[in-house]
Amino acid sequence: MENLFFSLMTDLLNQTGLMSITIGNIIMIFVGAVLLYLGIVKKYEPFLLVGIGLACIVANVPGSELTKEGGLFYYAYQGVEKLILPPLIFLGVGAMTDFGPMIANPSLVILGAAAHLGIFVALIGAKLFGFTLAEACSIGIIGGADGPMAIYTTMKLAPHLLPQISVAAYSYMALMPLIQPPVMRLLTTKEERQIIMKQPRYVSRLEKIVFPVVIAVIVNLFLPPVAPLITMLMLGNLLRESLCVDRLAETASNALLNIVTLVLTVAIGSTMAAETFLTPNTLLIIGLGLVAFVFGTGSGVVCARIMCKLTHGQINPLIGSAGIASVPIAARVSHMVGQQENRRNFLIMHAMGPNLAGVFGTAISGGIMLALLAH
Repeated sequence: MENLFFSLMTDLLNQTGLMSITIGNIIMIFVGAVLLYLGIVKKYEPFLLVGIGLACIVANVPGSELTKEGGLFYYAYQGVEKLILPPLIFLGVGAMTDFGPMIANPSLVILGAAAHLGIFVALIGAKLFGFTLAEACSIGIIGGADGPMAIYTTMKLAPHLLPQISVAAYSYMALMPLIQPPVMRLLTTKEERQIIMKQPRYVSRLEKIVFPVVIAVIVNLFLPPVAPLITMLMLGNLLRESLCVDRLAETASNALLNIVTLVLTVAIGSTMAAETFLTPNTLLIIGLGLVAFVFGTGSGVVCARIMCKLTHGQINPLIGSAGIASVPIAARVSHMVGQQENRRNFLIMHAMGPNLAGVFGTAISGGIMLALLAH
């Protein structure tokens, strides 16, 4: 009787995932738990980290049906792989974004360009470590802090690296409130961080309507490889600024964006299985992504300090860090650090200028890479 009971229990255990779990699975489950902690407890972009963290945990539980072919997470990833979700993300972002700060102060576009030094630092580093040029370009684009653009570029140039690059891009985007402030404080003085910028000029409705139309035409003419993403961004913004399709703008910026974000985050987290993720190349890509973010933040701040000197203290150097393209996360970080130094300092609208310029900077970088390397 005891032998029969033991045999039944053994058979039951063999049908569970307990007998198949590895040290790698345990490590990645811990990583997923850390992401959940950062999202839920520390509030570091929970809209990204909660989905990624839980999907990472589930992907490392042996026997889970969600990540296998036919499972929900499997089909969610098809939306990433087939490049369906990135343009929809851009549509939602466009519908919730006011491009007025960038239009009002076009000189801040320079900061969007300066903060992209990280792309090229990571690209060169990846090439030195033995990656192909196409792979190095895909890794470098992580430094633009633009998740959809990173996915889009990688699918065209190095699709086999999509899991690692998408995880690195979105994880670092979510962790920007942790990564950027130390770099910003290191490269600025207390007096510079306390600078209060004057209110930007009023931008007319006509300017806001013409802007997305003109940008869509320019991008489709000169940067066709990334035109699908920027066109959807401009369509979303036109829905917002036209003021005649409020329901569409509301749907794109709320319900649709929330749904797509949910699907995208679980799709990204589901790729973090130990057997494919815990490799030397993955760790190298994650490391290069961090280097790209640090250099991008630093170069943007240094450029803003130079502009501060040239304008005799009219520009707060903290907004330079927002030149990284993660909208509106980077702008919020600039504002947060400014508020910590001076409670009367409201940098969010000023930081949105370089932040939005960063989107176009990443698009230009990605477009050039695709034009030269994509077949």
